[in-house]
Amino acid sequence: MTSPFAPIPPGPDLSAVLSAFLSGFALSAALIMAIGAQNLFVLRQGLRREHVGPVVLFCGAADAVLIIAGVGGLGALLSAAPQLTLWLTCGGAAFLGCYGLAALRRSMTPATIVLAGDADPVGLPRALATAAAFTFLNPHVYLDTVLLMGAAGSSQPAPVRPIFVVGAVAASVSWFAALGFGARLVRPLFARPAAWRWLDRLVGVVMLALAASLLAARP
Repeated sequence: MTSPFAPIPPGPDLSAVLSAFLSGFALSAALIMAIGAQNLFVLRQGLRREHVGPVVLFCGAADAVLIIAGVGGLGALLSAAPQLTLWLTCGGAAFLGCYGLAALRRSMTPATIVLAGDADPVGLPRALATAAAFTFLNPHVYLDTVLLMGAAGSSQPAPVRPIFVVGAVAASVSWFAALGFGARLVRPLFARPAAWRWLDRLVGVVMLALAASLLAARP
């Protein structure tokens, strides 16, 4: 008969917990801080002061779900489904290409380059739908959060994998919050239409470049 006072197996020590958290945080930060479609959309919402909180929360939550799925084994499933990867790649390239062309067209129409108070407001459902498209239609997001983060998290000892995930999610949420809410610090610069033109040109070029890279690397 097992004694009710049997010793409880020791959990991971503090150094292992801290190491796992910092590993997740550093890797997630390194992957997410590169200029990309999702980051530019969050920045633009921050500059326009439109639905910043919900957009930041959505992007952080979406990254959390993808990271958890990756560490849980979804990365291996995607690697074994090339047809799904192909459809994601083509759909993502089409979306990014259309958005990039729209941004370039907007940059050539000074009358449409205005701050949030002067622009026609975008509804919350549309803003969240666009954030969802940038998140789930971009195969690079799956490469970063599901495959790379999943592989790194799976290599951690089982007891500290949740800590790795917490660190990775903390970096993602912190970055989106800084990008969305910190945009107000540079907002005075965007009182000039020329600044909006250059931002839209940057957005357009980045989106088209990402679309081209997806098509060039399609399986």
